[in-house]
Amino acid sequence: MYSIKDIIKKSFLEGFSANDITLKTVIIALLLTTLLAIYIFFVYRALCRKTFYSKNFNISLVGVALITAAIIITIQSSIVVSLGMVGALSIVRFRTAVKDPMDLMFLFWSISTGIICGAGFAEYAVILAVVLTVVVIVLNFVPIAKAPLILIVNSANTDSEGSIIGAVKEYSSAYQVKSRNLTANSLDMTIEVRSKAGSELVKNVMRVEGVKGASLLAHDGEVTF
Repeated sequence: MYSIKDIIKKSFLEGFSANDITLKTVIIALLLTTLLAIYIFFVYRALCRKTFYSKNFNISLVGVALITAAIIITIQSSIVVSLGMVGALSIVRFRTAVKDPMDLMFLFWSISTGIICGAGFAEYAVILAVVLTVVVIVLNFVPIAKAPLILIVNSANTDSEGSIIGAVKEYSSAYQVKSRNLTANSLDMTIEVRSKAGSELVKNVMRVEGVKGASLLAHDGEVTF
């Protein structure tokens, strides 16, 4: 009969064999998985940079780790159960697309934590958590260049493009015309600009004869230079 100290030692250093798996070992393994999964929960919450933070997704990371750990423990207990589990999981299809690469990383982290703890090597899961957190935080502070702005101009004068470009040049370090939409009575332009004086840029464009509206938009894109 193993004591709690022996179970934790096995969980951290030696892994489980089929004969070692008892109710106590299962509870200890799930508790260790829960602690690491909660750690992942708070790391994701701190590093998430999306406009809309999804608490449900973050909670699901904890649930995925626990479910994975339980599956791994069950698979170790019996070869018959393991074959049945593989067959059952092979028919599962997930349709929800993970659009953010960071979300995908956290999802794999959660699954890996469940697998490692379920196999009885919680020490490796702790090392993974520490190393991955340090790496992500360090890389998160690597500077990136400021993304360009998008200027949308609507003019009633179809011959005003040259004047608009001249007004843009005065308050931007670089620009590039992305689109032109010309009709019999209007000119619509979309221009990518780099400017530190966005307000003055818009005002200067509005002074161009025939310009009815000008909008300067920022976006969440990132550039490496």
